[in-house]
Amino acid sequence: MRPYYEAPDYYEPSPGDPPAVFLAGGITGVEDWQRRAAAALRRLPAIVLNPRRRDFPMNDPAQTPIQIAWEHHHLHLPGVLTLFWFPAGGSLQPIALLELGAALDNPARGLAVGADPGYPRVEDVRWQTRLARPGQIVHATLDDTLDAVRSLTG
Repeated sequence: MRPYYEAPDYYEPSPGDPPAVFLAGGITGVEDWQRRAAAALRRLPAIVLNPRRRDFPMNDPAQTPIQIAWEHHHLHLPGVLTLFWFPAGGSLQPIALLELGAALDNPARGLAVGADPGYPRVEDVRWQTRLARPGQIVHATLDDTLDAVRSLTG
């Protein structure tokens, strides 16, 4: 069992594996927050699932369905905790918003949600989360969101 999986490498759970954490949120046009999150989570007994590739072949249209299938597979594995982070910047990150909506509608899905106050749709994230899961906190920093993951996995 490896503690870190990055798209397009697949993780298949085995009995006795520690919890798996999917790093959901912005990729295109935003800082590589996933590297910092993965490094922080490696200190936990957890498996990190990172959709952000170190080198995505943007000029290869065949990679898009491979990427989407990878994300879909890992977001729907039983027992996976999903960390959502919406960083500041100009990108609205519509796919991450779609994934958040689907996760909020699945009460069995463990979530840690965060949105930087500078994220253009921060109020949408807060309100959609509040309406779907009244007790769910939307954290304002990545560090606070990582702390929430630690409390959910520990």
